[in-house]
Amino acid sequence: MATNSSTNIVKLNEVIVAVIPWPEHGHLNQLFHIANFISSHNIPLHFISLTDQNQDLKNGVQNTSKIHFNDLLAPPLTQISEPREDFADEFAFLEFVDKLGEPICKICVEISKKAKKLVVVFDSLMTDVIKGVYAISNVECYSFHAISAFCMYSTFQQVVGEVEDGVARQVFDEMPEMGDCFGPDIFEFVQKERECNLNCGEFMNSCRELEGEYLDLLVNVRKKPLFALGPFHMLQELPESSGNGDRHECLEFLDEQGFDSVMFVSFGTTTTLSREQVNELALGLERSNHKFIWVMREADKKMETEKCGGKDWNFELPEGFEERVEGRGMVVRNWVPQLEILGHKSTGGFLSHCGWNSCMESVSMGVPIATWPIQVDQPYNAVFVTNVLKIGIPVRSWARREELVTATTIEKAVRTLMGTPEGEEIRQRAIELSNKIKSSVSHGGLAQKERESFISCITK
Repeated sequence: MATNSSTNIVKLNEVIVAVIPWPEHGHLNQLFHIANFISSHNIPLHFISLTDQNQDLKNGVQNTSKIHFNDLLAPPLTQISEPREDFADEFAFLEFVDKLGEPICKICVEISKKAKKLVVVFDSLMTDVIKGVYAISNVECYSFHAISAFCMYSTFQQVVGEVEDGVARQVFDEMPEMGDCFGPDIFEFVQKERECNLNCGEFMNSCRELEGEYLDLLVNVRKKPLFALGPFHMLQELPESSGNGDRHECLEFLDEQGFDSVMFVSFGTTTTLSREQVNELALGLERSNHKFIWVMREADKKMETEKCGGKDWNFELPEGFEERVEGRGMVVRNWVPQLEILGHKSTGGFLSHCGWNSCMESVSMGVPIATWPIQVDQPYNAVFVTNVLKIGIPVRSWARREELVTATTIEKAVRTLMGTPEGEEIRQRAIELSNKIKSSVSHGGLAQKERESFISCITK
């Protein structure tokens, strides 16, 4: 019997990793980058997500053979049972996510039986949902924070009420109120996340060239190992896919433009702008006389349709706009390869909502940002870009978020960033920072060593 028991132990995997994302597009993709990175080290890995999302990931990436996908069926809801983008309200979504806790824990228990050590890597927003995983005897947990270190430390500072010596206090004096950005429930979430923090370590989509000071401050206050593994899109080659082999029309447009001459305008996949704001943005871009690519999303149309009492709104720009800017400006109403656009030699600026994924991509490509924060962590990222890194200019200040951003304001911001000595100085700072990041992720660089340290930590 002793011999058989010993034989069984030998057959176990030393380590198996289970990755549990927050079930929204931006969060999901970040942890999928990490999953590919970990599995590239020949570590058995399970990706636990909703069936449809797993299928989308398998369809969108050429090689996922090293990843085992565990499908979660959407649990029943009292009000609603549709995918996230059709949820009627945030309450229904949170109810939906909470019901994932039990099936996730069951999957993790089964996986744990096949390994000496089960490493669970999860989005910190799932902390309360997956708390049952901590009871597994051979488990180690590592949480992922999808925000910047600057934002995380800033919100922590607002909860604790103190700023560490040596930190630029004037920057924190300009911080937005946490409750205004994230909603009133954020304080309860932060407190609960601190109380449930039984993890062996944490990691972020950041790098020390960008946020070294704030990463060190977080280690001091949270007392946990913290790994800066970003930029995630530089972990390995994971090309974006548009569903066919054709070169995207945006890239063909950029091929015909001059160096650093095009402003890329995109507010992410979930941000909505009113009809009035869309019109002002169109006029501002037109009057700037600079070249641009503007990505418009169906989210804007959906919001306006809801405002019109369910009557469909024809998602139209000012009359004659597209004809007047033809050859100089391009409006796109579907998916675009954002990373390739930001990396193109003709892209010279990014008018952005300042989501952290977009900020990391833009900074790593050396593209300065015109900041237009909308919600959650974005106002903090905007302050970080403009006041700390000094690689951007503000278009909309968070203090005036209820006001319409006029065409005149937009025109001035575009002209400043794209056609003045001030804009060129900002661009050169962005390029210098980009070069530091690229050097760091190369062989022997600081970021490369930190990634190796993370792999060593989860496999030891």
